[in-house]
Formats: sequence, C-alpha cells, structure tokens
Amino acid sequence: MKEIVYIIDDDASVREGLGDLLRSVGLEVLTFVSSQEFLDSKRPDVPGCIILDVRLPGRSGLEFQSMLTSLGIELPVIFISAHSDIPISVRAMKAGAIEFLTKPLREQELLDAAYAGIELDCARRQQVALIAELQSRYDSLTPREREIMNLVVAGSVNKQIAAQIGLSEVTVKVHRGHVMQKMQARSLVDLVRMADSLGLTTKPAWVR
Repeated sequence: MKEIVYIIDDDASVREGLGDLLRSVGLEVLTFVSSQEFLDSKRPDVPGCIILDVRLPGRSGLEFQSMLTSLGIELPVIFISAHSDIPISVRAMKAGAIEFLTKPLREQELLDAAYAGIELDCARRQQVALIAELQSRYDSLTPREREIMNLVVAGSVNKQIAAQIGLSEVTVKVHRGHVMQKMQARSLVDLVRMADSLGLTTKPAWVR
C-alpha cells in the first residue's frame, strides 16, 4: 500500500478539498471528522502523516497531539488553522508538529508539508528497523561476549580487558572476533556506533 495522509477536520469541504488535492498527486488519503474517529479506525502499518485541524469539537488538536505521543503513535503532524494564532502555533511546533499552516491553504505549501511528513516517517521507520536488527544481533551474543563488547566500545584494549575480567589476552581476542562477526561490524568505529545506537554506552571521544 502507498503512503497515507490522514486528514482530521470537522469541515467536510476541507476534508474533500484536501483529499482531492493529495489524491491528485498519487497519495492515499483517509479522512476523519474527529480525533476519536481516527483513534477508533484500523490504520495500515505504512508510512504517513496527519493533517490536523487545531480547533476540533471536543478534544482540541493540541490535546490530540499530546495523546498521540502517549499512545505511541509517531506519525508526523501538520496543523492547519483558520486563524494565525502565534501562541498556539508555537505550542504545536514545540510539541513536535512539523508545520503549522493557516487557511486558506496554499496547495504547494500543503503538498510540500505532506511529502516532508511522509519522508520523516519513512526515516523513522528505517531507524526503528535498524535498531531492531542491531538488538537482535546483540541478543545473539553470549554473556561473556556482551561483557567484552561493552569494554571494547568503552575504549579498553585487549590487555586491559584481560586483566579486568581474568582471561588471557588470546581468549579476549577470540571473544572480540566473535563479537565483531556476530554484530557484523566492519571496524571498531562501526561497533562503537552500533553500541551507541543501542544506548549501551557513550561513544569514546575519538568517535565522531
């Protein structure tokens, strides 16, 4: 399935107009009258973004934005509003919205925002997949290999590791080779960056 743009606006003419515009450039569109209708829907697991009206009946757009975060829904949000309200736009952007557009909307501006939102979501999904793959590799290590990996990425050399955990330097070297192989790391810098992505350690100063 293609990328999806979700439109949440209680104004039928806005939903129809934006939907027609986005579909005209080949994007899939799902429209909702309220934030609750969006939450109650079954959404495909594909990249996308949300175009959200600030002023909705019941739960406001800003309140809904906060709820998305708490529910773990990480779709980028583009706010639209009939009013140029600077305090509200600042709040929205600080809370993570990628754009705040005022009605009447400029077609190209909206399309640019939608494409930017989809691109951000694609990048996020790629990062999530990468972290999951790295975690799977890390989980395949033995407890000893994990211990040695953590010491290696912290900057310790084989001799120091051997002294610290009571193994011979040759044995440490063997374990270190297994770590590099299982993590599919091409170099020490590569391994350090993997550990950093997994939140295992702070990168040594020599890694940029």
